[in-house]
Amino acid sequence: MEGERIKRALLITTVSGFVPQFEQSNVAILQEMGYEIHYASNFHHPHYGLDNQRLKGSGIFCHQIDFVRSPFQVAANKRAYLQLLALLKNESFDLIHCHTPMGGVLGRLAAKYSQKREKQRAYVCYTAHGFHFFRGAPLRNWLFYYPIERWLAHYTDCLITVNREDYQLAKTFRLRKRKGIAGRVERVNGVGIEVGDYQKLSGVENEIKKQKIAWIRKKLGIEESMLFFLSVGELNSNKNHKIVIQALAKSRANIFYAICGEGDSRLLLQRMIQRYHLENRVKLLGYREDILELLRAADVFVFPSLREGLSLSLQEAMASGLPVIASDIRGNRELIKEGKGGWLVKPKDKKGWIQAIEGLHKADLIQMGKYNASCIKKYDKAIVTKQMRAIYRFFRGDYS
Repeated sequence: MEGERIKRALLITTVSGFVPQFEQSNVAILQEMGYEIHYASNFHHPHYGLDNQRLKGSGIFCHQIDFVRSPFQVAANKRAYLQLLALLKNESFDLIHCHTPMGGVLGRLAAKYSQKREKQRAYVCYTAHGFHFFRGAPLRNWLFYYPIERWLAHYTDCLITVNREDYQLAKTFRLRKRKGIAGRVERVNGVGIEVGDYQKLSGVENEIKKQKIAWIRKKLGIEESMLFFLSVGELNSNKNHKIVIQALAKSRANIFYAICGEGDSRLLLQRMIQRYHLENRVKLLGYREDILELLRAADVFVFPSLREGLSLSLQEAMASGLPVIASDIRGNRELIKEGKGGWLVKPKDKKGWIQAIEGLHKADLIQMGKYNASCIKKYDKAIVTKQMRAIYRFFRGDYS
């Protein structure tokens, strides 16, 4: 209709690589629904990629906010909060969708204050990709993060979770009521993956795949008799790569281990590799754009994180038909069936990791990989897109 205002949606994440890495399908849904997309993030420090090139040509309007990841950098967080307030004062949004912990906190606080002062009535959504409080989490996480999240739920119209444990906990929160209708807690199957991209190969493609596998293994220096272990994830303390390096140092198994990713723990991990004389068996590959090829070349996917919501990299490994050794934590337990798709090990149990590594039987690996490839189909992007489209309809006034 002529003169009708274009609806605007604001996405908020702490780091700028988050939307192009995980949220492009949601961007497409919102654009199909007629929203103009704005994105508030810290574009000076991209993650999940080396730069912000993937945002070019996306039709997204970008706004620099000086987010930091730590909640304890008070001055920096105050600055980011004031920048968000200024953005909300200057622009009018119909939907604010927050992601990442600090993006979720500051985004909802700014929306609350802005709605009070500027009389804006944007719907506020937060996707919790994994609460910091969960069964087995340190007590300090429950004392600090839990009350904050429970309080912020009062200013949230829709709280989206990605695993069963978070969903059950979020259902105990009291969300905002609007027009007499209470806010909603939803659960979706992660961010969705294109399962077909990992599984559909023609005969010709299979031959190319075999050649690529041989070339990759040769380039990495993997001997034919070695099992190729692969991990994908940021190099930080939460990803817990060090436990696998420690286990390999004690194990007699003939393993080559490669880790894809960048982060603050690179120097620490490199020193560990040197200390244990594993230079020929453990490699830090950095940020890679050929993850699919590496997954196809690997024999086993290893995922030792201390905390996850519902890992995308683990889902991609399953779709690639890989067996998995993963930490026994929330999220991983939903994806991996013990003994059928792989093994679950307590994150800090070094002996448990050694036993899992040495207990591998090559004959079991193919069958476990096939089991994972079958199970992961319910996390296909088409299913998640359907779930998210229904959630976004809620913000357009469809409460069915």
